[in-house]
Amino acid sequence: MAGNSQRRNRRTSNKKGATVGSGGKRRRSLEGKGPTPPAEMRKGHAKQRMANARARQAAKRPVPRRGGKGSNELVVGRNPVVEALREGVPANTLYVQQFIDSDDRVREALKVAADRGGIHLMEAPKAELDRMTNGLNHQGLVLQVPPYEYAHPEDLSAAAFDDGEDPLIVALDGVTDPRNLGAVVRSVSAFGGHGVVVPERRAAGMTAGAWKTSAGTAARTPVARATNLTRTLEAYQKAGLTVVGLAADGDVELQDLEVLDGPVVIVVGSEGKGLSRLVGETCDLRVRIPMPGGAESLNAGVAAGVVLYEAARRRG
Repeated sequence: MAGNSQRRNRRTSNKKGATVGSGGKRRRSLEGKGPTPPAEMRKGHAKQRMANARARQAAKRPVPRRGGKGSNELVVGRNPVVEALREGVPANTLYVQQFIDSDDRVREALKVAADRGGIHLMEAPKAELDRMTNGLNHQGLVLQVPPYEYAHPEDLSAAAFDDGEDPLIVALDGVTDPRNLGAVVRSVSAFGGHGVVVPERRAAGMTAGAWKTSAGTAARTPVARATNLTRTLEAYQKAGLTVVGLAADGDVELQDLEVLDGPVVIVVGSEGKGLSRLVGETCDLRVRIPMPGGAESLNAGVAAGVVLYEAARRRG
C-alpha cells in the first residue's frame, strides 16, 4: 500500500521535473510547434541565403524605362466585341452572361476567343455585367482589354540609331480621337517609321478603338507617351533630330522640305486648333501641305500619311 501511495504522490506532485509518461520531457516540450517553414524562411538555411542574395541583386538592377501603362478598358456589346476580337485587339477576359440567348455573334465571339488563346472565358450573371459596365447595354458580352504598355520616347530614336537608320517619328499634339491615333500608327508602319509619341494628358491613347483602326499594326509599331511633349521634342533636338511641325501657315511647302531623308520628328496638331503655341515655337521648321482643292485642313491621320509617304519616297 505504501508503494502505491508514493506512486500517486509522484503523479500529482507540483514539483518541477519530469512527470510519469513524459518520456523524460517536460509538458511544454511536448507541445507542437506548427508546420515546418519552407527552407527559404529558415534562418541560416542555404536556400534562405540564396533568396536574400537574389533579392539584393534585384534591388540593384536598373529598372527599364517605360512610358507608363494605360488602364483596363471594357468593350461592350455583341458587335463591338466581335469586331475587336476579329481585329486582334489584345484581350485577357471575355465575360459572357449566364443563360444568354446565343446567336451568330455570340458563337463567333466564343470561337475566336478560344482560337486566339490566352483569353479567359468567364460566365457572369447579368447583374454583375450591369455593375461592371455601369448599366450600358452590354447584350451579354463584355471584353476586357488590358492596359497598353507605352514605350519611352527616347527609346524610339535609340532603336532606330541602333539599327543604323535615321529616326522617322510622328508626334501628335492635341489629337484626341483614338481612330486618328490608330490611323497614324498604321501609316507609320506602312512607310517605315519608328514609332508614335502622344502626350500623357488631353490626348488619345491606345484604346480598343485605336487598335482596331491600326488594323493590327499597333502590335509592331511602338507608341510612346510623353509627360511633357515640348520637353520631349527638345530632347529629340539634342539627340540630332529635326522637329518639323505641320501648319496651314507654314513657311515651307512639303515638296521643298529638305530634311525628310534625315533624322526627323513630324509633329501633327489637331484638326481644329493645329499646333499648340509652345509646341509650334519648339519646332525647327513649320511646313504646309499644298491643297489645290481648297480644303482648309486635313485630319491628323491623313496629314501624317501624306508626309510619311514623301519621307519614304526620298529615303527609298
